[in-house]
Amino acid sequence: MEGRPGARSAPRPLAPLGRRRASPGALARRAIVRTLCPPPPPEDAVMEPLVISSRITLPASDLSWSAARSGGPGGQNVNKVATKVDLRFDLEGTDALPEWVKDRLRQLATRDAEGRVIVVSSETRSQATNLEDARERLVELVKRAMQRPKRRKRTKPSRGAKRRRLEAKRRNAEKKKRRGKVDW
Repeated sequence: MEGRPGARSAPRPLAPLGRRRASPGALARRAIVRTLCPPPPPEDAVMEPLVISSRITLPASDLSWSAARSGGPGGQNVNKVATKVDLRFDLEGTDALPEWVKDRLRQLATRDAEGRVIVVSSETRSQATNLEDARERLVELVKRAMQRPKRRKRTKPSRGAKRRRLEAKRRNAEKKKRRGKVDW
């Protein structure tokens, strides 16, 4: 039967579990993706302490994170993979920060009902990368809170500035006075 023209050949056997066979190029792309995108850490993984400066380190016990599905474009990946990361820092329960830094953080940061600082990242399609991004954002936020705002120095206008202001007012008043009705 095989040698006859017009005869049908037997169907190709299916790959295990009914999946199509992957081309060599697809296998190579998967290998590259596996090396570039490490697997996401499990949610119950122990988080490392977060180093802010040489003197301040936020302990891992004050940090927690969760993953959720990210919104926006991304095709089927958006509906399947939880890549958005919510990083939370227990501001009220930490002893790692001085009180004045905590006060500034309360003003600068978004907080939940329990007073924990929330940092959300959904920039990339990788959960691990988003977690690192959220940690970096928290470091930047704490560093910004550690910078004390400059105190405003009260100033008063100089004598020359007062004189120029009064002369300008006088000229303006004369100009408006001349706009009145003309008496012939």
